[in-house]
Amino acid sequence: MPYTLTVNGQTKTVDVPGDMPLLWVVRDVLNLKGTKFGCGIGQCGACTVHLRGRAVRSCQTPVSMAANATITTIEGLSPDGTHPLQVAWQEIDVPQCGYCQAGQIMSAAALLQTTPKPNEDDIDRAMSGNVCRCGTYLRIKEAIQKAASMPPRPIQTAQR
Repeated sequence: MPYTLTVNGQTKTVDVPGDMPLLWVVRDVLNLKGTKFGCGIGQCGACTVHLRGRAVRSCQTPVSMAANATITTIEGLSPDGTHPLQVAWQEIDVPQCGYCQAGQIMSAAALLQTTPKPNEDDIDRAMSGNVCRCGTYLRIKEAIQKAASMPPRPIQTAQR
């Protein structure tokens, strides 16, 4: 069945089964490879995207639930890579292997949209579902705090 999605500011129609996970639509049908497959059961956070402005696990979200909705992937977070989180991630040198980072950033972006000046508990709660095998949690928290101190900037979806 065809589904209409708005991904990173562009309307796309995909003809896929309704129970296909949004992750595979994003990666394999729309060819946006920034969203990663981690565990497939919604526990690691590597597949996090924004659906209607909220962070969701795309591996557990059927495409039918995303029909006619706004979806933002890591590619759409900022048209030029200058979202405060992206800048802070680079300045703090957060990633080691980098595999989980897109999901980490998307969860952090959802946090900053609702809580522009989060405290440590806010960050811990928002990020508790994102796993980093390299253990860069202290740098992740530092980067979120740094991004929160930068001038606020709404998510500007890139046209991709």
